[in-house]
Amino acid sequence: MNASRRRRTAAAVILLAALLAAGCGSAPATPPPATQAAPPAPSLNTSLDTSAGTWAAVVMGGSAAQDNAFWQLFIRPAGSTRWRLVTPPGTADNGGLILAGGSGPALVTGFRPSQDLTFTPLIQTVDGGQAWSSLDPLDAALASTPDALAVNPAGGQLLALAGGTVQAGGTVQAGGTAQAAASGGTTWHTLASPRALAATPAGRRCGLTALTAAAYTPAGIPVLAGTCTRPGTVGIFTAGQATWQAAGPALPALASQRITVARLTRTAQGLTALLTAGSGPGASLLAAWSADGSHWTASPPLALHGATVTSASFGPGGTTAIITTANHGQSITPGGSWEPLPALPSGTAALAPGAGGTTDALAVHGGTLTIWLHAPGATTWTTSQVINVPIPYGSSG
Repeated sequence: MNASRRRRTAAAVILLAALLAAGCGSAPATPPPATQAAPPAPSLNTSLDTSAGTWAAVVMGGSAAQDNAFWQLFIRPAGSTRWRLVTPPGTADNGGLILAGGSGPALVTGFRPSQDLTFTPLIQTVDGGQAWSSLDPLDAALASTPDALAVNPAGGQLLALAGGTVQAGGTVQAGGTAQAAASGGTTWHTLASPRALAATPAGRRCGLTALTAAAYTPAGIPVLAGTCTRPGTVGIFTAGQATWQAAGPALPALASQRITVARLTRTAQGLTALLTAGSGPGASLLAAWSADGSHWTASPPLALHGATVTSASFGPGGTTAIITTANHGQSITPGGSWEPLPALPSGTAALAPGAGGTTDALAVHGGTLTIWLHAPGATTWTTSQVINVPIPYGSSG
């Protein structure tokens, strides 16, 4: 590790220790008032963009109740329109895959525990999924939310939502190995909990009830997101010198609506967030973008008409694409408006924005993945690729 990276790592460790001390020393948070349930989190079916290309995780196979649901990972390499299967071998993936883009082409994949597994295996690739290397595991179950894992692009530290807390861990190196944060291996420690964060001034102003996402700014500052009970407040928080600071966008037009951060992820352009405002038939959805984690540009609201978001994906140029429970698709780019997509192909599990305004729909039927292409201005989808995935039915029973 070079001197510059050692300084960054040391600074991060000092910051995390200060924040932990501040969280532990805070007065207990006042229990939040009873409120309507927050919208369900989007599923783990998703896609994200890195310099290596676009990655997509979808569940395939059969019934999860019969342990025949297997999560698969695919990549559409940068500059290509073709997808290929790159699921890491040798690790049970029935519990779901959590994807976190690292620095450059790196991708870290977390395998949520299933059946008798009690820890979370973490595996990294730096070459587009051609080779994988194991990282020290997280001794807890990653939360079942697509933004439960994050990698610091500036120093490689890991951040995870697990066991009802936020865990901070060791360093991922560009060469694909794990650098121990302390002698003897990677040390995971609690960075925050919903109760500790809710007890901070920023948390009290929000009325924080739950954490939904963890991320890093491009400069390597930890960011947490969650659900606020105070109307008009967006629960996005960045790590300060000794406590967490409110960092969400101001949305005066939604001052009477309770807001949930449904997604928060780092892209090549910075941070992208999906915000659900209100509940029931009057709920709406907004996308928001920030280059530094504190200055935001928000989209116009999208009326959901009683539907909820089932899948959200992030592509080149900050493009965001969603699927709702009404089986409708929408996409938006920074500074633009929501654009409806044609009726989605049967079995569409996730969308994957592409170059030039194109969108791929990843449709699953058992062990078959069909890629459907939508070109700008087109009124229909066209089949562009079919991938048959060998599903080991019965192997997890």
